[in-house]
Amino acid sequence: MYRLLAAQVLLSCWCVAQPFCPSQCTCEYHGRSDGTGSRSVLCNDPDMSDIPVNVPLDTVKLRVEKTAVRQVPTEAFYYLSELRYLWITYDSVTSVDPGSFYNLKVLHELRLDGNMIATFPWESLKEMPSLRTLDLHNNRLTSIPVEAAPYLVNITYLDISSNKLTTLPSDLVDIWPPFSGILSNANASQKIVLGLQDNPWYCDCRISKLIELSKMASILVVLMDQVLTCSGPENLAGVLFQRAELDQCLKPSVRVSATKITSSLGSNVLLRCDATGFPTPTLLWTRADGTALNNTVVQESPGEGVRWSILSLHIITFKDAGDYRCKTKNVAGNAEAYITLSVDGVQASTPSPPLNITKRPNDQTVTSFAGTRMPLYTTLSPALTTRAAMTTMPPLTTRKSTGPGGGIQRSPPDGDKPAKIQQSKGGKGSMTSEKSKKKADLKNIEVVEVTSDTAVLLWRAEGLPSNTPLAMFYFPYDAKDDKETVDAEVGQGKLLLEYLMPNQVYTVCLVAKGSVSGKEQCVDFTTLDNGEEDGQNKVLMIASGIACAFAVPLIVVLLFKILCLCCKGNSSRNNGPDDDLSKETYVKFETLTMKQRTLNGQANDLWARRQTQESERMLLCSRSSIDSQMTYKSDNSRSEYLC
Repeated sequence: MYRLLAAQVLLSCWCVAQPFCPSQCTCEYHGRSDGTGSRSVLCNDPDMSDIPVNVPLDTVKLRVEKTAVRQVPTEAFYYLSELRYLWITYDSVTSVDPGSFYNLKVLHELRLDGNMIATFPWESLKEMPSLRTLDLHNNRLTSIPVEAAPYLVNITYLDISSNKLTTLPSDLVDIWPPFSGILSNANASQKIVLGLQDNPWYCDCRISKLIELSKMASILVVLMDQVLTCSGPENLAGVLFQRAELDQCLKPSVRVSATKITSSLGSNVLLRCDATGFPTPTLLWTRADGTALNNTVVQESPGEGVRWSILSLHIITFKDAGDYRCKTKNVAGNAEAYITLSVDGVQASTPSPPLNITKRPNDQTVTSFAGTRMPLYTTLSPALTTRAAMTTMPPLTTRKSTGPGGGIQRSPPDGDKPAKIQQSKGGKGSMTSEKSKKKADLKNIEVVEVTSDTAVLLWRAEGLPSNTPLAMFYFPYDAKDDKETVDAEVGQGKLLLEYLMPNQVYTVCLVAKGSVSGKEQCVDFTTLDNGEEDGQNKVLMIASGIACAFAVPLIVVLLFKILCLCCKGNSSRNNGPDDDLSKETYVKFETLTMKQRTLNGQANDLWARRQTQESERMLLCSRSSIDSQMTYKSDNSRSEYLC
């Protein structure tokens, strides 16, 4: 009895000592003869919606399969420090927290295939330094960022097949060991397995190294499926990687005409920037702090892979001094260069005395500075402006004498703050220039013609002079920082935008310089796709080919008929008389004697010898030769002239 009780107590203690297994999971312990073992846990309950948290601490392999789990929370496996294999496969996972795999220092294999993951936290791989296998097959990944490259150095098995990947960044291809050829010492002799199949790859220069990799046989990289095909562009759709020929991308490089420029105050300055790269890079001018410029910019691409741009600065002031940035970019990367502009001149610190203009009786105008007696003789015209040649002097006030107690004060030059015009003798003030600006406006702004890289803008002005300067800026709809600015005038009424991207939504705004900020007129438009223009060209080419197929044979037949007629005409002219003689038939000449003719008539008949046809005889003779021989009646009958 005592022994039985002791055995029951020991059995109860052993059961309590066993690790607890989640109710929706199955736990198995695989022991060895030396007393060691490993534990694996399988959770495949379709009703499970969360990652289990009460998994035994000594679990080495955890499998969560075919459940309703939708996310992997942060530090979900923090307490499983001995976990080496983690499978979360064919669930409904859509998001993975960057801290989900914290403290998994010995994890060797991570499988997340068969889920709906669109974005994977690649930075979480740094929490798993021992990871060698990463399976992301059959998910919804659309891209792999460049920042993922440092975390993939130790991976020897990577499966990203059956996703929605179209390309790989050029920088990632350059530094990722399978493509760069620089492997770590630990993996120097071990092959790397890659799964890239069943993705809609867009075959351009960005994946040129990937295509070259698929053509190599003796390399350390092994592709799970050698049959990789291109899904785009249209001319390469369905083409195998082994048969595709692509140029490699070239990162852009930028060069400026000068890094430091010093120019005098009020002069014009041109800043030039050249860029090279493949595909042809784009250029954008900004200030050093990223502020967009409203100056005139001219760009041109003289050939594939080359583009230059010139920024025009007119009548520079001290505000124009500073650093200008020329930024270039393409699919392979970006680059930038700076130009420092210094303005040389002296700016007056105190205002200069006003300029007085008086008119003498002899119609000669005398101009002098207030407080001085130094006259300056000049001629006053209605179109007189007081803009100084040196911008270091402030605007001058012009007065014209009109008699006692009267005078007219003119407004300062364009670009300065408007001033009211006052009349003498207490008259009412006229309308200010500021008020007139408010009435002036741009109307009916529209884009009338759009192609894949150009657009034509039309507008109508109300209350604005024809020479009023306009500032037009345009930018892609989702990239307001990439503004391009072009100067124009109201009188033009039309503006052409060039070097646009195909199939892109743009916003273009037009505003008169000097108007209130925020009053610009904006309109959106979308450039055409290159594919539409190519389709129209193809239709025209097919129609032209069909027309040629029908027209060319007809032309050949007509030419043949004309040549035949010409040849016959030449032959008839060359053979003339001989042909006429050759067509003659036998002609029988009879004598005029009164002798009786015999039937044979061989002695008295003369014949012109030639072989003739029967039809010719019938045409030339009115009666046959037999009839002619039977016509005589007597010896004294007259002979008949017969053929």
